[in-house]
Amino acid sequence: MEIWSLLTAATMVANAIVFFLSTMALPAATAIVEHTFVGEVTEGDSVVIHVVNKSPYNVTIHWHGEGTLWWHAHVSCLRATLHGALIIRPRLGASSYPFPKPDREVPIIIGDWWKMDLAEVARKMKDNFFDYFPSASTIDGKLGDLFNCSGVAEDGYVLDVEPGKIYLLRIINAALFSEYFLKIAGHRFTVVACDANYVSPYTTDLIVIAPGETVDALVVADAPPGKYYMVTLPNQAKLPETQTPEATTRGIVQYKSHHSPGGGGPSPTGDAPVAPVMPDQHDVVLSFFFHSNLTSLRVDEHLFVTLGLGTICRRGQYCNRTKENETDLVATMNNVSFHLPTTTPLLEAHYHHIGGEDALILLPEKPPRVFNYTDRSLIIVGPVEKLLEPTSRATMAPWFQYGSVVEMVFQGTAILQGDSNPMHLHGHDMFVLAQGLGNFDAAKDVARYNLVNPPLKNTVVVPNLGWVAIRFVAYNPGWVWYIHCHYKFHLSMGMTGSIYCRRWTDDEHVAPSTACGFSIM
Repeated sequence: MEIWSLLTAATMVANAIVFFLSTMALPAATAIVEHTFVGEVTEGDSVVIHVVNKSPYNVTIHWHGEGTLWWHAHVSCLRATLHGALIIRPRLGASSYPFPKPDREVPIIIGDWWKMDLAEVARKMKDNFFDYFPSASTIDGKLGDLFNCSGVAEDGYVLDVEPGKIYLLRIINAALFSEYFLKIAGHRFTVVACDANYVSPYTTDLIVIAPGETVDALVVADAPPGKYYMVTLPNQAKLPETQTPEATTRGIVQYKSHHSPGGGGPSPTGDAPVAPVMPDQHDVVLSFFFHSNLTSLRVDEHLFVTLGLGTICRRGQYCNRTKENETDLVATMNNVSFHLPTTTPLLEAHYHHIGGEDALILLPEKPPRVFNYTDRSLIIVGPVEKLLEPTSRATMAPWFQYGSVVEMVFQGTAILQGDSNPMHLHGHDMFVLAQGLGNFDAAKDVARYNLVNPPLKNTVVVPNLGWVAIRFVAYNPGWVWYIHCHYKFHLSMGMTGSIYCRRWTDDEHVAPSTACGFSIM
């Protein structure tokens, strides 16, 4: 049970028990956290968290930081059910927000509903089976009336609002695979923060949110009293990309004056909720426009990182794909697929320069070849694609000096797949300088960098067959930090790296304890 109790004015304790539950309502044993609810604390508080694991699997819990963020399991596919919101409020309260003070704050978690054993899904991924998908999506764990189990529409997600009031929606995408469109019929959003960092407010009727992202948006209850659908729709690329089943779900935004006794007569909307007009689920450009609307650092390190797929012999070398049962399909960064060392924790491998199978390599600063990265003909297996996707498998752990400014350009490719990629960096936030469709061209695109007020994020979506330029300051020394795609299948396939932030002097360069395993955060 997760229990929050105030010990002092600035200390909170949480106890959580992770276990497996089997019921008639669930098709397979499901990992859950008993009595999970949103944790809300204030900047500067001390939080002590006790996690008891009674499930049959090892579980790593990953905490995403401060603001509107979240915690989730970081082992296998268990994050589909082991997750929750963690809201860290400003030290001076809501009056310090750089936007109108909301009347109410509402956390909303978009998730998946699986009819299969998630541990089995993870095992199948290791065997190159990637055609397993959730049966539905959820809003705060509820399926909505499109998957109505009880016959009562209100058993889905319902948000009660009062006319004229301002609501701050703290939206989290905890799904494994899908980026989502989110709309509320008859209402508009003012986006004020992403990934717990404020952005220049802008108004939109559509929110696009990828796995791992959070979006804070103000909504004013200014529509005629009635019921309005809140709809989530997965976004995906067109054929020949693999198509996932459409898993739209709906909640209801309901005006209190519409359903309360003496609420002022019939609703102008009638009894049926008003539905929004949703975009085409294959409109990947909408994702690009949403994220590019989120609004001088020196640079010490430059990296150009291509994101794509490749094949590798199961014995470790690249090989001809004449016999598919001898190869693995992997995801890569600059044609290298990440794997953890087999016996040596990452910190020890770094400090002691371990060789052999556990040797570390630097993330290549650029791909091995320059080509038309976004040529859609490369999605289909063929002789040209075959020459461009030679892949290796290694433990990538580049190091950066403390305080150095690192610039990375993530370039999506069409090799075997032209998907978007929500790239997440642990332990740091990233300034998003610019993004575009097609191939990055430094000669003209650097001039587009926003060096005045770039948004600060920890998860950035590399658009379908496009690019994103980011910068971050290496300010978290002494540990190894993950950088990875937040699509679960890409993460499992190796679209991952790690970075190490060195301390100032060699005298401080003493290996910390690695008692917690492979020391990757």
